[in-house]
Amino acid sequence: MSLMYNIHAPKKPTNLTVNSDLLKQAKEYKINISAILESALAEALKEKKRERWKEENKEAIAYYNSALEKYGLFSDEMRTF
Repeated sequence: MSLMYNIHAPKKPTNLTVNSDLLKQAKEYKINISAILESALAEALKEKKRERWKEENKEAIAYYNSALEKYGLFSDEMRTF
């Protein structure tokens, strides 16, 4: 599986604004906030790239779906289920 970003890129200090109670509780439970943020950002990025890909390819997807509806799958005759 290919990654959507360079996991070897250097870390960069960043200032964030976070709910103080969430931050306090996360520290009490020894939650790695940086790791959680990176994971959430990776998921958000993955979703945004998926949405962009679908938008950029919507015409091809529509064409494929209409051809499939019209002609079916090449293997339809061979299936036994």
